[in-house]
Amino acid sequence: MSKSHNKKRNVGVIYELLLRNISECLIKDDKESAQKALNIIEKRFNRESELYREFRLFNALVKSTVSSSSVAAAILTEAKQAARRCDESRLNKEKSLLIRDINHTLNDPSFYYRRIPEYTTYATIQTLLNDWRMGDRANLTRMVQYESKVAELLLEKRDAPSLDDIDPDVNSLVVNIMTEKINNRYGEKLSREQRDLMRDYVFSSASNKNDGIRKRLIEAKNDILLDLEVFKKKTENKIILEKIDGVHEKLLKESFDNINDESVSRFLVLINLRQELKEALDEQRS
Repeated sequence: MSKSHNKKRNVGVIYELLLRNISECLIKDDKESAQKALNIIEKRFNRESELYREFRLFNALVKSTVSSSSVAAAILTEAKQAARRCDESRLNKEKSLLIRDINHTLNDPSFYYRRIPEYTTYATIQTLLNDWRMGDRANLTRMVQYESKVAELLLEKRDAPSLDDIDPDVNSLVVNIMTEKINNRYGEKLSREQRDLMRDYVFSSASNKNDGIRKRLIEAKNDILLDLEVFKKKTENKIILEKIDGVHEKLLKESFDNINDESVSRFLVLINLRQELKEALDEQRS
């Protein structure tokens, strides 16, 4: 992949970075900043925009799987025609406005520097979309090469959980964040316990059945309370004791009558806090 690829104008990369920004803000309980990024998504990726149309096409090529080369070839043909129907001038303007919103609205100096594991694939697909729109002006050798790569991607068997059947009325922020977590795109930051919790939440939301997530939250609550008691007996550090007492008191009052984004986010933070306490005790013993 050419080093000159402009990731700021790659619709898949930018969308991914916005999700990561939202996720980090929620983990830090910074809802105001998370909402700013969500507002950008809702504003710039609205259904009437060329940006949204390109994102749908991009996403289809990233996530679709097929069983035969002939079907893959047919998809590429349809995708090429769809790319060429795009209003390129309008799309470029919308991308510029999106970049401006990110730069001027989000106070996140590391926004463009987060690692995207699928970056090479995303760059290949965006370059191919651009080349398709250029027609005869495109680098034909590269276009053929990248079409072959995307065809191989379409034929790959991927075992990642799918959210294709989620009810469209499910909160869009939840779906976007949980999709990111389920696909392990944020695995370097979140523990398995946190990813499992979010996975159960999004699927329970999709089916309007809260029994599964309620059970997991109750288990998490009991586990954290038990660990807090253990921590309390093992430390004489006043700062840690104050933190434990405060968390313990709030956790006892936690109710699961209304399970929503906020309650699940609290438990993500509590799981993280429990890990921090474990590390603090380890350091104290060493």
